[in-house]
Amino acid sequence: MKETHHSEYLKLNSVFIKPAANAFVSNELLEKQWNELNYLSQPDFNEALAEYESFEAILSNNGVEMLHFPKDHAVTIDSIYCRDAAIATDYGMIICNMGKWDRRNEPNSQKQTYLEKKIPILGEIEAPGTLEGGDVAWLDKRTLAVGLTYRTNSAWISQLKGLLEPKGITVLVAEMPHYKGPEDVFHLMSVLSPVDKDLAVVYSPLMPISFRNELLERGIHLVEVPDDEFEAMGCNVLALAPRKCVMVEGNPKTTQALLDAGCEVMLYKGEHISVKGGGGPTCLTRPLLRSF
Repeated sequence: MKETHHSEYLKLNSVFIKPAANAFVSNELLEKQWNELNYLSQPDFNEALAEYESFEAILSNNGVEMLHFPKDHAVTIDSIYCRDAAIATDYGMIICNMGKWDRRNEPNSQKQTYLEKKIPILGEIEAPGTLEGGDVAWLDKRTLAVGLTYRTNSAWISQLKGLLEPKGITVLVAEMPHYKGPEDVFHLMSVLSPVDKDLAVVYSPLMPISFRNELLERGIHLVEVPDDEFEAMGCNVLALAPRKCVMVEGNPKTTQALLDAGCEVMLYKGEHISVKGGGGPTCLTRPLLRSF
């Protein structure tokens, strides 16, 4: 068995997470921060703990090793969405530079954990470049797609290519639309979740034409999320293995489309840990090693 960090759909062996207890901390902290961070409404701490326990159980029951990011008073409740602060590569972690100002301390917080765990650091994205992990997805072992959004600007391009192109990695840029503007959380992975080498969940109305055509040219079949399930994070799907998926409850049409495509689908209740903060299962995880 071989392992790689360069996949979104192979068998997931290990992952970093930040449990709700470590990110949300208390109802008092949630009350203080939810509005300024543009949550739909205030999550309930106890409900969040219960939901996160169920989410962790899905990972555990599928043999995924979970590493935890600790509490850190320097970061906000948004740190529960731990994918965004770093990119995992076979050559070490790339530490991001967050486009959302309130999340600016998360990359360094994660970096300290990686150093403590003796996980190598390949490099860091520095100002004026901003790059968030939700805008980054591996299409194959040698191709990393990155969205240009309000959270990820163009100044990262030379930095990231400088780190990865000498390793034989192609960085594919997808210029994303305005959608709801700078205050909204809208990443590349808001409209793309690869779940197998030839299958991806997408929301085509907000996908760049050239990027969508690239997927089709690669022979990737597209599971289309309907309009009425996009805001409910129907497009945010975490693959635990090829065609073995985790998603938030409340997206029956997308769930059925995945089942029709031969997928196994596991659901979790995510009102407080996902829906209110706009972060589904891909956002809640920083996947590390996958096997092939």
